[in-house]
Formats: sequence, C-alpha cells, structure tokens
Amino acid sequence: MSSRSQTIADTLTRAIIDHRLVPGCKLGERELAEIFDVSRIVVRQALIRLADDGLAQIERNRGAFVARPSMQEAMEIYDALTLVEQGVAAQLSDRLGPAGWAELRQHVERQRQAVAAGNDALADVLGQEFHTVFVRLSRNKVMQEIHAQLVRRTTLLRSLISADFDYCNLLDDHSRVVDLLEKGRLKQAMDLIDTHHRTVVRGYIMDREVFPEMTPAEALAPYLDGKADGATISAGLRQAKPSGNGDGAVHAHVHLPNKDRASTSRASTKKTNRGLPT
Repeated sequence: MSSRSQTIADTLTRAIIDHRLVPGCKLGERELAEIFDVSRIVVRQALIRLADDGLAQIERNRGAFVARPSMQEAMEIYDALTLVEQGVAAQLSDRLGPAGWAELRQHVERQRQAVAAGNDALADVLGQEFHTVFVRLSRNKVMQEIHAQLVRRTTLLRSLISADFDYCNLLDDHSRVVDLLEKGRLKQAMDLIDTHHRTVVRGYIMDREVFPEMTPAEALAPYLDGKADGATISAGLRQAKPSGNGDGAVHAHVHLPNKDRASTSRASTKKTNRGLPT
C-alpha cells in the first residue's frame, strides 16, 4: 500500500474511532477521492486496509461501509481477546520476574489514584492500557499484533454501547489477576480473565444510535484542516506502529471522549465504560 493510501486509512480509522464515521456509513470511493484529492485506486487501497482491520465492510456491487458489528461478533471478538490474554497469563505465570509484577501493580495503582482523584479521562486510559501492558510483558510480538488488531475492532463496539456494569469491579479484576498469577494460581486467573471479558461484552447494547450521523465530508473535515484534537489519536494506530524500542507501548488512547460529548450520558452516570479492555 502506498504511503498516501496509508495516510488515508489512518485518517478514516481515526474518524471511526472518534465516532464521526458511524457504523453503516457509506464510504464511497468517488466521494473520498474528491475529499482527499487522490485517485479512486488510492482510496480503494485504503478501504481494503480498513476491511482487513475489521473496521469496514466491502460489499460487491454496493461499495464499502463502516462495519456494523452484531452482538454475535462482539462475543466472538471478546472470546478471542480472552484466549489471547489467557495464553499470555500462562506465559507470565512462569516467566515474569519481579520487575514485571511491579510494573503491573504500579499500573493498577495509578488507575486507582486516577479514580480517587476524579480524573475520569486518565482512569479510562489506564484501565484499558492495562491489557496492552499485560500482553506486552509476554514479549511475544505476534501475540501483541493479534491483540492490537482485536483491540482496534472493539472501537466500533464502543460506539454502540450502554454501560450496564460496575466499573470498580472491573478495576478490581485487574488487581486480582496480578495477585493470582504471582501466586501461581493460573487456573483461577484464567477463569477471572474469561469472566472479566464476559462482563464487558454483556454491557453492550447493539443496534442503538448513540452518535449523530454525518456525511464523510463533514466527518473528515477536522482532520483535513488540522483542527482535530491530537489527544484523540487512536491507540489502535499507535499499537499498529510501535515505538522504536519495539515494545509496542501505547502513548495515546483510542477512547478518550471528545469534548463535544463530555456531557453525554456516560458523564452523567456512575456506571461507565471506563477500563474496558478494548
């Protein structure tokens, strides 16, 4: 894929993650070619990349659309996340040294401090990054790539969810998993990982319009004129492009709420989707 196609794919991904291009939105080649001032071939390459990541669906004789995940797909994605993280747990239980356990505990503690301070945005970032750190400590790059792709696919799910679970319980799960693994209680840790993900997926209510629909031109305008807030750059893109040290560390987070919707229902209820492993 050309560098221009990659840039377009990254921009479309960011717009999807920021909930500006909503599930089911038509991604017309001709319209996108005009928006980005490129050929339709360049756009087509970008759309193929999005389809490979599960963020778009290309239908014969109809074109490309932002993927509209079903509840069954949500369950399958989180089942896959469970299997990956259970495999990582088995590795960490035998191989992780004191520094690794300390890093996980420090991460959980930072999340607790953010919650106690009422810093919802930071708590959201740390809660979700826990899973990325957890997988990174396996030092298995293939596993990290698989996990990162699954995480990107959860971005669509988060545009369709209603939080119907207790965030504090999910936070406690992180701490308990670390405790169990460090004590060598692998089976219990793996069971908890499964329960954790099942709790998350049960919080999704599908087929519900949460964010307003826009035309592609409206949705992409902030990214083309440079006005988009850099803080909303997706972790999915960051994970796809690890830092130079090869550790796959994430430096920004996909799910920080936009300022425009800071007063929506998620901010007005104690039940939130913070800390979800996406």
